[in-house]
Amino acid sequence: MKKYLVICCIACIALLVQGCGAKSSSETSHPIITVSLQPQKYFLEKIVGDKVEVQCLLANGANPESYEPSMNNLVQLEKSVAYIKMGNVGFEQVLVEKLQQNNKGLNVYDASEGIDMILGTHDCCGHHDHDHAHHHEHGSSADPHTWTSVKNAKVIANNMYNVVVAIDSINRDFYQANYDALMTSLDSLDAYATNALASHRGVSFLVWHPSLSYFARDFDLEQITIGQIGKELSAKQLQEKIDEAREHKAQVFFFQKEFDSQQASMLSEQIGATMITINPLSYDWETEIRRIVDAIASK
Repeated sequence: MKKYLVICCIACIALLVQGCGAKSSSETSHPIITVSLQPQKYFLEKIVGDKVEVQCLLANGANPESYEPSMNNLVQLEKSVAYIKMGNVGFEQVLVEKLQQNNKGLNVYDASEGIDMILGTHDCCGHHDHDHAHHHEHGSSADPHTWTSVKNAKVIANNMYNVVVAIDSINRDFYQANYDALMTSLDSLDAYATNALASHRGVSFLVWHPSLSYFARDFDLEQITIGQIGKELSAKQLQEKIDEAREHKAQVFFFQKEFDSQQASMLSEQIGATMITINPLSYDWETEIRRIVDAIASK
């Protein structure tokens, strides 16, 4: 009896090992594309479905301002057929330089190619007040938050689609159908936001970090930046920001958790603005955009 039980156990273990091996083989049969940010992963997975494995360098909740690629990230990139950078995110430049030295065979693409860039929002600690989200002086750095615009999202999706069909042209029809569905969804979201914000042109809103410049440009809104990355405001600066927000009658204050500041709640109370925590880096990109639209439209 004991001998029979031992044989059964060995047989079960063999089946499990075989099953795991089959799964591993199946998983590695798909090409891997690596992206920088979770919103990129959201767009790309809508296009590729189960035909491509999408890896993302920045985990949910991570801060791109302090992110440094780990050895695991570099190994991950070694297995990729392509790396699609967002375009102007700080850590990407350092990463691409490393890739050019150590992995010259990896194709690198820019998801923001073709987007009309906003300049200057991140110069001098990244805070130009009254950013109506248009161009600034020559030589300024590009605002990296291109994905917070629905109109830009269409460009980003198109760029990603072109990369995918170049890599895997056999499944072009599959990708085309998914891409068309994504564009229909983006058109619907754009129409929703345009309608909801039609009567709010020129309205000001507050942000701690200037992450909604392109969103503001889309709908003719005014983004007023309050905070400074890694710095507390002086008493004089605090009062200036309070006066400025009151002057422009800003009623909504968008705040990101990764830029935590004890001053934010106090500012919100003194200004009389509703404080709303947002996560522009969330994978659930559409939900975040709708929350931002609804918050402004409700005032």
